[in-house]
Amino acid sequence: MTAERVNPPDLSPPAGFSHAVVATGSRVVFLAGQTALDGDGKVTGDTLPEQFTRALTNLLTALRAAGGTPANLARVTVYATDVAAYREHARELGCIWRELAGRDYPAMAVVQVVRLWDEEAMIELDGFAVLP
Repeated sequence: MTAERVNPPDLSPPAGFSHAVVATGSRVVFLAGQTALDGDGKVTGDTLPEQFTRALTNLLTALRAAGGTPANLARVTVYATDVAAYREHARELGCIWRELAGRDYPAMAVVQVVRLWDEEAMIELDGFAVLP
């Protein structure tokens, strides 16, 4: 896959995301929403950063099982039950992202939701990737 990150100078400089990603490849992988579920189906982590780490790990595990890498991510949506808390932890969440997924940022959005499928979940990530 080739991924061109497009960040027009007329827009605010992106921090931890790309404004647009032009992806060229032959396979598209749609990644289901991932929360902080462990292998037994139980939500783990008492803090937003702990749950974010597990949810991102789960998303990347699904991506790798489909033959992709974090660099193949074209789009990720973050669903948070508390955007203010997400903003409060943004620096730490950015460090977690870079540690697990690197610096090839996909196009991203953060959306506040009333609740997620599992009531204990604070965050869910879904997305899609384009593979060669």
